[in-house]
Order: sequence, then C-alpha cells, then structure tokens
Amino acid sequence: MKLVSYTLKKKDRLGIYYNEKVFDLQECAQGLGIELPSRMRRFLLGGEEMIAKAKQVNDAITEGKIVSNIDDQKMKLLAPVPKPTSCRDAYAFRQHVATARRNRGVPMIEEFDQFPVFYFTNHNAIVGPGDVKFESDHFLKLDFELEAAIVIGKRGKNISVKDADSYIAGYTIMNDISARVLQMEEMKLNLGPAKGKDFATAIGPWLVTPDELEQYKIETEFGNKYDLRMTAKHNDKLISDGNVKDMDWTFAEIIERASYGVELFPGDVIGSGTVGTGCYLELNGTWALEAKEKGKEFTPIWINEGDTMELEITGLGVLKNRFLKRKTNRSILEKKKNQ
Repeated sequence: MKLVSYTLKKKDRLGIYYNEKVFDLQECAQGLGIELPSRMRRFLLGGEEMIAKAKQVNDAITEGKIVSNIDDQKMKLLAPVPKPTSCRDAYAFRQHVATARRNRGVPMIEEFDQFPVFYFTNHNAIVGPGDVKFESDHFLKLDFELEAAIVIGKRGKNISVKDADSYIAGYTIMNDISARVLQMEEMKLNLGPAKGKDFATAIGPWLVTPDELEQYKIETEFGNKYDLRMTAKHNDKLISDGNVKDMDWTFAEIIERASYGVELFPGDVIGSGTVGTGCYLELNGTWALEAKEKGKEFTPIWINEGDTMELEITGLGVLKNRFLKRKTNRSILEKKKNQ
C-alpha cells in the first residue's frame, strides 16, 4: 500500500496511490462504512489498527470497487508526512563515509563500526515532490544526498533490534539537501551541520508499507535489509547508483540506538544516510582524484538554480524536485563579509 499526503482546494488530505491515481482515503473508507482520519499524523497515531483499516480500502481499490474522483490537474502531492514529529538522519553506508574521508585525505574513523550515529534536522522544513525555493547562499555548492528513510508507526522506548522492524510504518525516499559552503563553514566549530541542512529536506513521493517490499526483503540477525536499487539523475543524467541492501547499519539497529533512553513517536522520520556515490561532495572528490592521476583538470559539479534532481528507489517510486531561488535573495554570507 502506498500512502500519500496531498493538497486540494487548500486542504491537506491523506490518500492511497494506486495505478497512477490518488484516492482520498477518508472518503473511500466512508463508502465502505469504515472510519479513518483525513490526515497522515492522526492516521499514524492510530497504529496497526489504522493500517489494517486502510488495507481494507486499498483492497477495494485494487479490486476495482472504488473509482477516484480526484482531479489530478488540481491536486498537488506533499511530503507523505508533511509535518513529522521529528527528523533524524543516520550515517549507515560505510562506502560513502570511507570514500568522502579518503577524498579529504583523512583515515576512516574507527567509531563508525561501533554504533550507528545520527543527527537531528529541521522537521518543520520537510518538503515533498516538486519545486523548492531557496535563498541565494544555498546555491553555493548546493548538493543532493540520495537516501532511503523510514517513518515510525508506534510509540516505543529502548526498542531492541529483534523488535525494531515492527515499529516501521513505511519506507520512503529522502533527499538530504545540503548547502556545502554553509555546512563546511559552520562544521569547523564541531557542532555538526545546522544552517547547511536545515532549510529543506525532501521526502516522498509516498509512504510504502513494509508488506509491499516483501519480495525484496533480506532477513538478518540485526533486522531486515532490502534489495532496492537507488539511483539519482541530475537534469536527466544518471550520476549515482547504489542499493539499500548495502547499509552497514540496518534500520532496526538505528531504531535501537535512537530509542535508547528516548521515546520514539508515530510520525518520526529517520533517514539512512547517503548511499555510496550518492552526493556531489563524494563524487567530486573521487572525480578530482581520478583527473589528477591522468594529469587533467577537473571542475566540481553542483546543483544550479533551475536544475532538477530525480531520486529513484525500487519499490519506493521517484522523488523529483526542481530547485529555484527565492525573490528575496537573502545572503547571510554577504552580510557577514560586510560587517
């Protein structure tokens, strides 16, 4: 089942995506005598009971018993969880970490293999598919990060690895959009990324329930992995190719770590971290080293105003965004320079 959040007539609604059509979940449920909420947050608070009811509606849709009456021309997809209760982003792919560190001329950090780490990003700056507008400084080495993400479906604290997968309501694609000039400047102070990442994180296009991914599941003693190809296209050009199964820390292990001494809530979003080759920060470093070995010059590639990024993961769809500049065109770096 693919769950979406969408807006129509300035109202945010919850729907099911099937056969390239969106079906309003609450309205379809009412036709079957089933009560369901109109928005994702309340839906997730209902836990497994709500999921079970939604699957009844989904079955009726797939059997052709319900017809969508939503005008696709007037409807806009939002992030599947438009206002998540929190958003964490992990660091689960060793290839990305090791390559990025190698490109900077520093050794692989030993602590990577000891425990999964994550940082908190701005859960109020979550965006979905479509156009996203930024300030001028964000376009100074603007980067994408190709990731998978999960959404927590029930409350839990001190969750064990063996139970953790049952806390996942669904999976989606994440683009951890990064302004590298801002990020590199502020991280010299050793507090991690903030302004370099807090302006927008894209997720979507829908939330896929775990049952839809059964054919790709790989069971391990540390939780489930999934054989899902991950690709990124910049202005229709393929630049990144990886796989969710290459996560060195499973989502179950990340949930165990995140829930230690802390309660997780329905609607919490947790990203996987960047897949190997999944951002220009990593790719530019690799390409620069290869060019140097051949005695050639290399010009780094970044995302420019008006460019599109298209992230695709098997079973999870395609998350496509176009990046535009706000008319305000504010610059905190220019202000700092003039002080």
